[in-house]
Amino acid sequence: MSAGTIDFDHAITAIDTGFFRPRFDASHLLVHGGRAAFIDVGTNYSIPRLLDALKAKGLGVDAVDWVILTHVHLDHAGGAGLLMRQLPNATLVVHPRGARHMIDPSALIAGATAVYGAEEIARSYGTLVPVPAERVVEAPDGHVVDLAGRELLCFDTPGHARHHICLWDAASRAFFTGDTFGLSYREFDTDKGAYILPTSTPVQFEPDALKASINRMLEHEPRQMFLTHYSRVADVPRLARDLHVQIDAMVAIAQAHATDADRHARIADALTALYTARAQAHGCKFDQTEVRHLLAMDIELNAQGLEVWLEKQNKQ
Repeated sequence: MSAGTIDFDHAITAIDTGFFRPRFDASHLLVHGGRAAFIDVGTNYSIPRLLDALKAKGLGVDAVDWVILTHVHLDHAGGAGLLMRQLPNATLVVHPRGARHMIDPSALIAGATAVYGAEEIARSYGTLVPVPAERVVEAPDGHVVDLAGRELLCFDTPGHARHHICLWDAASRAFFTGDTFGLSYREFDTDKGAYILPTSTPVQFEPDALKASINRMLEHEPRQMFLTHYSRVADVPRLARDLHVQIDAMVAIAQAHATDADRHARIADALTALYTARAQAHGCKFDQTEVRHLLAMDIELNAQGLEVWLEKQNKQ
């Protein structure tokens, strides 16, 4: 294990992409039979870290067969085009709804700019590089990615985004879950294990679909989950229950403040209180100010996502 990486069993390595803060955003490198795959890649600024991790395994860029994206949000996929330029043999795997955004990222950039602003996009993500269409494979539900005989089964898992896949790796009895199985930052770990919360990032949060996607993964009785934020968690049934409870609580918060004049602030404050109470019950020593600091980006985006969901409910 080198700085910024964690090696797990079954030749799985978590790579800290360097996005936002340490241990916030992970890419996962799988190696099997001398061949390699990256699952999620971070931003343009993450690419040197991914290539260094590959080199540390004694592999060259020509050993990478697959770059697999759970979805095309920029903290997962922003560096995909630039990375593909470095990998002569790699094919990009992405949900059918996300493929066009990798081939022509203009709409993706526009959508992200609407959420974050142009200055933040430039600072955090850089200029997105398109991927040639002939190097992109669409992965509908049931698609199998073959890594030198090690099969990764793609599941269509909406709820966080409609262009989201999760990957089942039978060898490790693990899912690579992107954002569908929530967020779990290592700062919140206690002797009770991992702490987890859902992500309702705009603009496609769908609570019922998210709960159904979680339940579908549980049917495979996974031993562990590899989250983009942040890497491996175990005790999967407990964490799934925690996610279900919080999804319902977040929906109730949104509905309770739906008509407030200061709706966004009220939702954000209520989310902070929810996450703080659950963190403290989990044994975390953080007070509400510390929780608000560590989860600042997530609270802001979750509040935005809940507001988008409310607007969609009002139009139905």
